[in-house]
Amino acid sequence: MKAAKFVSSTVRLSIRHKLFLTLLLATTLVVAAMYVFMHWSFQHGFVNFLETRQHERVERMSEQLADIYVAEGGWDGLRQDRRRWLLLMAENRGGMHGMGLGPGHGMGPGPGHGPGGGLLSGEGGIVLLDANKSVLIGGAIDVTKLDLSPISANGHAVGYLGHMPNKAMSDLVDVRFVEAQRRAFVWIALLVGVLAVALSWPLANALVRPLQRVTAAARSLAAGHLQVRVPVQSNDELGDLARDFNDMAQTLERTEMARRQWMADISHELRTPLSVLRAELEALQDGVRPMTQSTVSSLQSDVDRLNRLVEDLYQLSMTDLGAMSYHKRPVDPVALLRDDAESAAGEFERKGLELTVRDELAHAVTLHADPDRLSQLFRNLMQNSLRYTDAGGRLEIVAGRKDGMLTLDFSDSAPGVAAEARPLLFERFYRVESSRNRAHGGAGLGLAICRNIVEAHGGSIEARPSTLGGLCIHVELPVVAS
Repeated sequence: MKAAKFVSSTVRLSIRHKLFLTLLLATTLVVAAMYVFMHWSFQHGFVNFLETRQHERVERMSEQLADIYVAEGGWDGLRQDRRRWLLLMAENRGGMHGMGLGPGHGMGPGPGHGPGGGLLSGEGGIVLLDANKSVLIGGAIDVTKLDLSPISANGHAVGYLGHMPNKAMSDLVDVRFVEAQRRAFVWIALLVGVLAVALSWPLANALVRPLQRVTAAARSLAAGHLQVRVPVQSNDELGDLARDFNDMAQTLERTEMARRQWMADISHELRTPLSVLRAELEALQDGVRPMTQSTVSSLQSDVDRLNRLVEDLYQLSMTDLGAMSYHKRPVDPVALLRDDAESAAGEFERKGLELTVRDELAHAVTLHADPDRLSQLFRNLMQNSLRYTDAGGRLEIVAGRKDGMLTLDFSDSAPGVAAEARPLLFERFYRVESSRNRAHGGAGLGLAICRNIVEAHGGSIEARPSTLGGLCIHVELPVVAS
């Protein structure tokens, strides 16, 4: 196992090395492709060009020789004056000169290129033959190895020009020209390879550097440094990665701050009723306070308050985790709301508050909901108004419908809530300053639980100013299509 681990660690390649090898391999493939393309281009381009030039040269010479034949009545004058033949060859050499195809370049006299010394023994690589295909100018040669072009005068072939066939030309150029080009290309390839090595490594480092920054930041984040951020220096995928990392780090930081605040709020909320209970029990123990029915009632009230807080914390944690059980079925929400309002009517009456439910629906609607959780939502919203509405005020609940949603408005009278505080009402443990008297207010968890219940039913909840001078809690829940 140790040996296997050692081998796996030795062959492990970093992204930097992989990028370097990839760039180097890509350069090598490009160089190889360039060589193949050059060879193909030469075979199908340059040789064809030479063949075309050779064909044009032969045609031009054939026309001139035909004129000489007609003017002199035969070939004797040209055979006896070899200087005229050489001048004619020089005149028509044209583009072949300088390409390795003239005298001294493989097609004229030279050692090891055929009988008589040159590849074709004739000056300039062209042989003149009579009408019987006997060599007139060019020395002894195997005529069958030549390509023959007829020389016509008065509609008859009076002779032939013999020239190197295409295959021989291609072979000759390969021997002379291609070898020189191949050597040049080898040097070019070596230079390109050196440049590829020199440039690939810095380029690989530049590409990997943003990943290294993200890796270092991720390790720092794992160590608990949630304030770490990665600088965004590009608009490509690496820039997107840095931005996504920063968003994740920011979310984790907010979550950690919320967790710490949550723990601090829980500790604070639990400490207060426990401190009250402890003080009252110590007073009883010390005999400062007698054990009367009033004392027991006060202790019972503190225990109930603590029990409500613990229950609210439990309910909120269950809704946060999604663990609260929902048994949904078709429900008439207005009928359920009326039942809950009748149950709470006594408490509202004792505090001197008026509670009314107004149904503005054209016809009854049905929700796919959990009736127990829906009732918990309604009761929490009523309790919220019951706690914070001044005596002599009222709570008006209006049911309506808009765009396939059931709308419920819980509107109470003064006091109201400032505009900047309304969006915060659904945050856990948040209370408006004027309602922090725990003798009347709660722990600030009721509306947070309401929000979770509404969202679990696919709806929305919002705090608005009330036309009655207080607060309006607007709830929307999806209606089952009839």
